[in-house]
Amino acid sequence: MKRIAVIRIHGMIGLRRELVDTLHRLRLRRKFACIILEDPGKEEIGMLKKVKNLVAYGDLSEETYKKLNEKRKTNIKNFYRLHPPRKGIDAKKHFGETKKAVLGNNKEKINDLIERML
Repeated sequence: MKRIAVIRIHGMIGLRRELVDTLHRLRLRRKFACIILEDPGKEEIGMLKKVKNLVAYGDLSEETYKKLNEKRKTNIKNFYRLHPPRKGIDAKKHFGETKKAVLGNNKEKINDLIERML
């Protein structure tokens, strides 16, 4: 089973209405909220592409998934509230541009980001 972790990085201010609606459909209503998409369909992939400039996402490992469930703060399935990352991030640059950039597809590095946010 393929799991994709999606973390909202960008805040609420200055977003177009269609982006806000897409984030709400993904249940990402707050900054540093995280959801897990299990075997995402083409609709969910399309929503990710639409908001790639506002979120960090990537393939979630089984080990990190277990740690997330141990630290669960809510009872909503596959929804997590995370802390801001330790040692900071560059929230306005896409992954790969600088050392701390996180926006867009982080592939397996999303696990390191989640570990810093637990």
